[in-house]
Amino acid sequence: MSETIAVNRRARHDYSIDETLEAGIVLTGTEIKSVRAHKVNLGDAYARVEHGEAWLIGAHIAPYEQASSQRGNHEPKRTRKLLLHRSEIDELVGRARQKGQTIVPLRLYINDRGRAKIELGLARGKQLHDRRRDIAERDAKRDMDRELAGVRRGR
Repeated sequence: MSETIAVNRRARHDYSIDETLEAGIVLTGTEIKSVRAHKVNLGDAYARVEHGEAWLIGAHIAPYEQASSQRGNHEPKRTRKLLLHRSEIDELVGRARQKGQTIVPLRLYINDRGRAKIELGLARGKQLHDRRRDIAERDAKRDMDRELAGVRRGR
């Protein structure tokens, strides 16, 4: 069972996710220790393909507090390489070039083998009316669930 470290809740609010895929992420020693301590923020992060390689940009991994001064620490918002197969990178390039498509990280997790993985989503930006519709649907579902719970309790 994988352990979820960080979720990008803003991505599902701002974008409609068309497709998801899993990628490995290259981390230094102090970065993986901070990840295991849940010191990650994916709020402003996005992925980009440059020169045939995928990169994660804008993800904040806090410096590791117990790092010795000799080894130093990592840069919190540095660009990190994503590990994908060539066919996956080619597909990302093709899909991302379509109008309005972007690559956003959805969640960061540790898999069963202890590796840090990131779930990427091919996303299209939502318009204001799409966001309002999502909020209205969520409110209607909440009200319906509340009514059903009341009926089950005998009210």
